[in-house]
Amino acid sequence: MQTDVLDWIALNLTPGIGPVIGRKLLNHFGFPGAVFRATRSQLESLGLKGETVASLIRKTSFPEAETQVAALERSGGGALTLTDEGYPDLLREIHDAPLVLYFKGALEAALAQPRVAVVGSRHCSTYGRNVTARISRDLAAHGLTVVSGMARGVDSAAHEAVLEVGGRTIAVLGTGLDDVYPKENVRLTHAIPENGALVSEFPFEKPPLPQNFPYRNRVISGMSLGVLVVEAAEQSGSLITARLALEQGREVFAVPGNITSGKSIGPNRLIQDGAKLVLDWRDVVAEFSYELRLLMKRGEDGTLSENADPEPELTDDERQVFRHIGLDAPVHIDHLFATAGISPQTVLSALLGLEMKEAVRELPGKYYVRKL
Repeated sequence: MQTDVLDWIALNLTPGIGPVIGRKLLNHFGFPGAVFRATRSQLESLGLKGETVASLIRKTSFPEAETQVAALERSGGGALTLTDEGYPDLLREIHDAPLVLYFKGALEAALAQPRVAVVGSRHCSTYGRNVTARISRDLAAHGLTVVSGMARGVDSAAHEAVLEVGGRTIAVLGTGLDDVYPKENVRLTHAIPENGALVSEFPFEKPPLPQNFPYRNRVISGMSLGVLVVEAAEQSGSLITARLALEQGREVFAVPGNITSGKSIGPNRLIQDGAKLVLDWRDVVAEFSYELRLLMKRGEDGTLSENADPEPELTDDERQVFRHIGLDAPVHIDHLFATAGISPQTVLSALLGLEMKEAVRELPGKYYVRKL
């Protein structure tokens, strides 16, 4: 492994240096090697604590960094640093992005697709598990990578559903890559890297400490376009993830639940506060840009397949109207009256048929757009 990666890991392991202070040092010095070559006065001028300055000057974290590199190589994994080209672009945008991401599996392929996080209760109901499986399976089948935290309940259900359809999923861990938590997910830790990736900012031999998981949650939301909450109690880690998503400028989605269930309080409150209500995978994708929706439909060679935008079974009049409605830019009903080449009454009947066949949806103001 390259020397500069060793420098990054050593910086990341230095006491008193987290993502925010680490980025401050990198902005000042340029790269980790320069930080370790800095003088005491240069480091102290940046407001670092005495023990942190002493550790940097003495390079006390390097032996542990070398141990981490050896463990990473034995595991068959890799490491991405904040400035690496392969580092998740969305995650790099947040102010406290991890300096180093340890990973195992096909991370590059998983990051090449649009990503949505699916999170929820560790003690989910049968309803919550079934809904999670259905939506996660559909998202994966339509070319999205599902990100979650491999916890019990909703997280595990999301990963398992994606694997069932041969999709890609990323599990963000609250431990080092060498730990399986919870223990019953040992099968997932072996299966996910085959078509997705395990990711962690924590070094090897880092146990599942409670304080790790809020840090993990910001990575889940940070590398995703949005976060879907299926079930969550009023005070839960899933709601922390949703709050972090909002702070990061991500979309927040929620599946409504039974108002008498404590597990539904979280998502129902989110919807009440403005989260997008989700009934199926289309409600998630509807918030994406046209470019992202096209990316979902691309084949492995990067080209659009011949049936990338297939028409459902339509009548002649419905097809005539459908051809004038796009995926991205909404079309006003007056435009359809003027361009469809059939009478306004026939246009209205055709639109009703298209809506019933879930081919189009009506937006406020009598605008129409295709549904994926």
